[in-house]
Amino acid sequence: MSDAIVVLNAGSSSIKFSVFAMQDGNLELLLRGQTEGLYTLARFLAKDGSGAVVAEHSWDAGQPPGHDGALQHLLEYLRAELSTYRPLAVGHRVVHGGPDAIGPVRVTAQVLDHLEGFIPLFPLHLPHNLAPVRLLLELAPELPQVASFDTSFHRSNPEISQLYALPPEYAEAGVRRYGFHGLSYEYIARRLRELDPEAAGGRVVVAHLGSGASMCALNDGQSIASTMGFSAMDGLPMGTRPGNLDPGVVLHLIQENGMSPEALTDLFYKKSGLLGVSGISNDMRVLLESDDPHADVPLN
Repeated sequence: MSDAIVVLNAGSSSIKFSVFAMQDGNLELLLRGQTEGLYTLARFLAKDGSGAVVAEHSWDAGQPPGHDGALQHLLEYLRAELSTYRPLAVGHRVVHGGPDAIGPVRVTAQVLDHLEGFIPLFPLHLPHNLAPVRLLLELAPELPQVASFDTSFHRSNPEISQLYALPPEYAEAGVRRYGFHGLSYEYIARRLRELDPEAAGGRVVVAHLGSGASMCALNDGQSIASTMGFSAMDGLPMGTRPGNLDPGVVLHLIQENGMSPEALTDLFYKKSGLLGVSGISNDMRVLLESDDPHADVPLN
């Protein structure tokens, strides 16, 4: 029986996975895939190490699986596919590790309780990141699980760069600049050192562009500044998030429009960004193909 390592990335609207088999001391990609559109048109797709599709499943539009159903489907699939493999460990991408997380940690029930204490700092993503961890702790408590945090890479930022110009008690309560997409930037920094050591040893600006978008300044492979701060709404405009926003806008929407915290959360996380500006879609491919004038806002 061969050994295998499973990696899970449970986001707000998708669950991605990879499975690596241990071959002669090396990791070899065995399977990868995702379930996307968890609350809309949900679809599961799995590919083997060569990229060939090996499994597909779709849910009815009126009965999306949500996170629980998608995770249950994935676990059943992996249990069947890995019947001849012995899982050594499961790795998880976790968006927030708090102000003191500087690297991956082995997750125990106590560590999980500690991480769940940060849910108020990142309520839309962190619960989904941690749900598979909690489930696997219940199903297979002996199986090692490791959490890698998107925020850890940015702890190398100067202390002054991690603080807002607010009274110190707010920073002590967790209101500070964390930065996100750190696992992506860490990978880029490592690959850049392999491809161009001279550039990697200097000052480099890196962009993470997707439905969520940000930029990071690197110096000798370490993060020294990030466009994202306390939350993943800051910085660049994104698919459905506004990016950098004057706090006065938030106060105006509260005072003049009477918007509640729930309404603001819905606006800033789900109805802004490319979707908000265009009124059409948060998908750049759809906007590029559209003849609607709102899909082509002039740049000058």
